[in-house]
Amino acid sequence: MALLSAKSLSALAISSLALTGIQFVVADDKHEHHDHDHSHSHGHSHDHGHDHNNDIYSGYFDDEQVADRSLSDWEGDWQSVYPYLEDGTLDEVFAYKAEHGDKTAEEYKEYYNTGYKTAVERIVIDGNNITFYEGGEESTGEYQYDGYEILTYEAGNRGVRFIFELVDDDAADNLPQYIQFSDHDIYPTDAHHFHLYWGDDRAALLDEVTHWPTYYPSDLNGDEIAEEMIAH
Repeated sequence: MALLSAKSLSALAISSLALTGIQFVVADDKHEHHDHDHSHSHGHSHDHGHDHNNDIYSGYFDDEQVADRSLSDWEGDWQSVYPYLEDGTLDEVFAYKAEHGDKTAEEYKEYYNTGYKTAVERIVIDGNNITFYEGGEESTGEYQYDGYEILTYEAGNRGVRFIFELVDDDAADNLPQYIQFSDHDIYPTDAHHFHLYWGDDRAALLDEVTHWPTYYPSDLNGDEIAEEMIAH
């Protein structure tokens, strides 16, 4: 899985790779579909300990509300939603957005095609290990928590990235040094879905908002994911 290596890539190179190969997965904390409510349940096995606060989910919160999180919040078997965009399963989502937004369904599909596009079809998180699946190949590395960053955007809303660093020296040549999760929560809770950024430059990743491949539990089918997105 050689395309995971990025030891010499600049932030510009990270952006250019985001549409080819395994890409450096990124997510835009401020893109327009981040204002929905996650208080529902979609059957994922994790049991949520609290309801989502709509103001927090919309990006308005106090720094004191943010708390450290462990990798167990994202533990599980996750699938990319991009194949469902490609095969038309998500077209009903874009049609729904067009009825309530300022773009046509085609424009929404183009927008999300850029955001969701990735060759990493599956991610499995087990304990401190993260396994990436691409084209029938897999790579696994051990990651440790490296804190969080609170980001403020021009519109005034904010987001939090929870960051993990690779500690497996044997895997350092073919896995990203840093993983950054964005799932709209700001304190410990199990994720319903997530957007992921990765690469070797911690600071550069914080500036990356062009692409935001999104992952849902692998036990959901495309129609169920589309229903989830519309419910949001």
